[in-house]
Amino acid sequence: MSHPFTFLSPDQILTDDLKSVEHYSKDWTKQFKVDSSGVLFPKSTEEVSKIVKAAFENDLSLVPSGGRTGLSGGAVASKKEWVVSLEKMNKIIEVSKVDSSITVQAGVVTKILKEEALKNDMYFPVEFGATGSSFIGGNVATNAGGVHVVKYGNTRDWVKGLTVVTGTGEILKLNNGLLKNNTGYDLRHLFVGSEGTLGFITQLEIGLTKPPKQKQVILLGVETLDKLLDCFVYSRNKLPLLAFEMFTDLALSKVMKVHSMAKPLDSDCPFYVLIEVELGSGFDEDKLTESLEHYFEQDWAVDGTLSSNSAQYENLWKYRELISESIAPLTPYKNDVSVKISKIPKFIDVIMNTVFEKHKDIEVVLFGHIGDGNLHINALKPEAMPMNDFVLRCEEVNKVLFDEIKKIGGSISAEHGVGLLKKPYLEYSRSAAEIAIMKNLKRAFDPKGILNPGKIF
Repeated sequence: MSHPFTFLSPDQILTDDLKSVEHYSKDWTKQFKVDSSGVLFPKSTEEVSKIVKAAFENDLSLVPSGGRTGLSGGAVASKKEWVVSLEKMNKIIEVSKVDSSITVQAGVVTKILKEEALKNDMYFPVEFGATGSSFIGGNVATNAGGVHVVKYGNTRDWVKGLTVVTGTGEILKLNNGLLKNNTGYDLRHLFVGSEGTLGFITQLEIGLTKPPKQKQVILLGVETLDKLLDCFVYSRNKLPLLAFEMFTDLALSKVMKVHSMAKPLDSDCPFYVLIEVELGSGFDEDKLTESLEHYFEQDWAVDGTLSSNSAQYENLWKYRELISESIAPLTPYKNDVSVKISKIPKFIDVIMNTVFEKHKDIEVVLFGHIGDGNLHINALKPEAMPMNDFVLRCEEVNKVLFDEIKKIGGSISAEHGVGLLKKPYLEYSRSAAEIAIMKNLKRAFDPKGILNPGKIF
């Protein structure tokens, strides 16, 4: 195949192995067909710059590829684009205990970054299910969230500096890891969550913090969502809170069935809350027990238990962490939305009793990071329903669901991004004026529109 990327060595270009090309041309979404021209494997920022300049001069489009764990089609190449995989850019460049930071190339696997931080008695606190396969560059490009946002914030809050390559091949070094830099626009934050549409993130300086002390969890069975929020307010104000997670009885039943796990509590409840806390600094296991008793005394919870060792801690977390894996064979159609925490009870009532009222043959598994207002809504495909019919039904639901999101000022995507999947619904979360400004920013950084074309807009 003729192409302008001859400055790369043969092992940095993949075109003939069609199965491998397809592998690099898609993410975890299953709705989109892929069709790319080939895969490029740069090893440095300078090589990424050369690739972009060659593509710019020859009017070729490029799609960034990290760990490809996204759920919105943001890493899909479907129109003969060239895929640029950053997996060979996987060097840890520097760890600084003085600056509490780690500098890495964008292709470093998130779990490896976290392990390197711990070796140096520091901690990268962003935690989600795909840390073992996602790349840190992709985490930043999608502003990854996860279970610890209530304590530590999103990935954005830990980005101290970025090196990026724009759509013309220009290399920009943004913020240089400074804590204070009051010199106009902070372009660094434009690239966080930009899904590869403004440029390639090639190198990052990530801030670190001290590792948490011993972690333990409380699991509660709750009868109503209003009482669940009572539990949250108390937990946020009185406990050294790390995570506040919710899942429904249906989600729990799927985990127990697939993994042959026993009921975690004696009572059956419509909602379950998993509360993770950090012991130490005056908060010990006795106070954890007192907190559990307080939920009962206030009639917020009808049942509950707590972990007293690491084995029990790990086991209780499994009831929450194994939900996605347990429902994966049931072909879930996933929606990842965000609303104000105070609006969650009414919003869930609308979801279950209005949005899906006409679709009672479709099971809906709900779970989420209640501590930051993020809900994962998983519609499960009935076994006998053709896939095309199922997707059409879910898209019909989307319009009603997102109307409600727009009405209460929420977001159609809390942490999965927009990509191809949510692109038709962007107007439900962004005004026409906002979208116009975003498009102008895209043109400023990528004047020919060659970077991840067709995503977001």
